[in-house]
Amino acid sequence: MNAPSEPLQGDCATPRRVTRPVVVGGVTVGSSAPIVVQSMTNTDTADHIATAIQVAQLARAGSELVRITVNNDDAARAVPRIVEQLAKMNINVPLIGDFHYNGHKLLADHPACAELLAKLRINPGNVGQGAKRDTQFAQIIEIACRHDKPVRIGVNWGSLDQSILARIMDENARRAEPRDAGCVMREAMVSSALESATKAEEYGLPEDRIVLSCKVSSVQDLIAIYRDLARRCDYPLHLGLTEAGMGSKGIVASSAALAVLLQEGIGDTIRVSLTPEPNGPRTQEVVVAQEILQTMGLRAFAPMVTACPGCGRTTSTLFQELAQRIQNHVREQMPVWRERHDGVENLTLAVMGCVVNGPGESKQANIGISLPGTGESPAAPVFVDGQKTVTLRGDNIAAEFEAIVDDYVANRYRRKN
Repeated sequence: MNAPSEPLQGDCATPRRVTRPVVVGGVTVGSSAPIVVQSMTNTDTADHIATAIQVAQLARAGSELVRITVNNDDAARAVPRIVEQLAKMNINVPLIGDFHYNGHKLLADHPACAELLAKLRINPGNVGQGAKRDTQFAQIIEIACRHDKPVRIGVNWGSLDQSILARIMDENARRAEPRDAGCVMREAMVSSALESATKAEEYGLPEDRIVLSCKVSSVQDLIAIYRDLARRCDYPLHLGLTEAGMGSKGIVASSAALAVLLQEGIGDTIRVSLTPEPNGPRTQEVVVAQEILQTMGLRAFAPMVTACPGCGRTTSTLFQELAQRIQNHVREQMPVWRERHDGVENLTLAVMGCVVNGPGESKQANIGISLPGTGESPAAPVFVDGQKTVTLRGDNIAAEFEAIVDDYVANRYRRKN
């Protein structure tokens, strides 16, 4: 698997929170490493072919870690077959096992599963109840230590450890000025994560094998929780809303929450938990995560296409169609370009719709085209690195512009050996 690209540099770069580095199947999380994009399958893990296919799709879309559900014996038995199938497909992406309720038993009964997973994800609220909780948590940590696997301790507000919540509520009731219910819930989540990490270290898990998360579905609560968590520990943090939602709602909620935290230097891995449209691609969550990071200047994954929104001067749909075509083209070409050309993910493109901002915006991109607006001369000047190079006309503008982009990539970016 390709290592994550280096973060973009610039005078406005936000200092990253200093954390311990945790290596997950060859991918470094935390410290000064680039922020890692993560995703999760929604197939039945016991169906190893379907799961391997979806893992491959997510990896090819750019997911650098992929989590799979391990919820029963059939799923645990399928893990070696998934890894074997991925090898046949030439996919080498670290797999994370997601365990709830019976993880201690599945990992003990299926050592090959424990050996082949790159990381274990456990939820302290779902490890066990009452007297069994600490014993079963300890069993999972012992197995992680035996196989030298990192662990993400992931607290969710929908499955918060009720004993910790009850304790925090009692402490709050004794305060001279009790805090509101939201503050109590946030404190209980942070305490659950930190206390579980402390227990994991006491059971033998090295501090550089621990990643924490505290996921909720509310944007403001997520920001408040992670600010507090970041102040109180130096473990790497995995960011994401528990359920972001579908379509534009999920994209906006994830962008709003993650952008604030990332701008403050908080976050080492991210996942955008979108609800897919019926029969929609699972890979959309990967693309959105990448675009959040790239839009903020924190990573570069694929050429960015700038396009104007349109107005009364752009009654034709020509610029919209060309922008969509070019965006699809670079996404389709990226797997090939990434293997052949260093730095091509930093390419910038502009597809503009009229003379008002068209030439100026086009000059700011590596390659830009200013299409004619309503009433303008039917000509489209193309700018390469700020200089006008050609004017396109006629019905073949899209294909000619694609050829200019392909030629620029072939000649501008150094070929890899």
